Amino acid sequence: MKPVQLTVNGASHSLPLTRHTTLLHALRNDLGLNGPKYGCGLGECGACTVLVDGVAARACVIPAGEVQDRAITTLEGLGTAQQLHVVQQAFIDAQAAQCGYCLNGMVMMTVALLARNPNPSDAQIRSALSGNLCRCGAHLEIMAAVRGAADVLSAAP
Repeated sequence: MKPVQLTVNGASHSLPLTRHTTLLHALRNDLGLNGPKYGCGLGECGACTVLVDGVAARACVIPAGEVQDRAITTLEGLGTAQQLHVVQQAFIDAQAAQCGYCLNGMVMMTVALLARNPNPSDAQIRSALSGNLCRCGAHLEIMAAVRGAADVLSAAP
């Protein structure tokens, strides 16, 4: 096994991984990061979403070796317990979670959306989040959270 160099949440890691190891497995099993979830394993549900160089990506279908030396951000890398990311705080304020399984993907997709479009319309929000499955029906609260985060970010100097 050749070590794979990953930069996750600003820290460098050298991991002895097989060429078949997915980024999701490296993050969860080797680095102990539990933000990204294993959902479908096919890149369809969005539970495993991370940011790779600021772009939302499905960690369950990306071989870890393909993202060497790129900036990977997980839910844990957005903020701290003392200083949550604006999007994390907005999801809490809107009570936008029931079971919480989709939450990682919804938050990470929202961060990516607001980075490229700080004032999205409802249609743009729905489109951006359409690939993330939520089965417990927190859709209205999730929309409110995204709008709330957008409002906070647009009001910032």
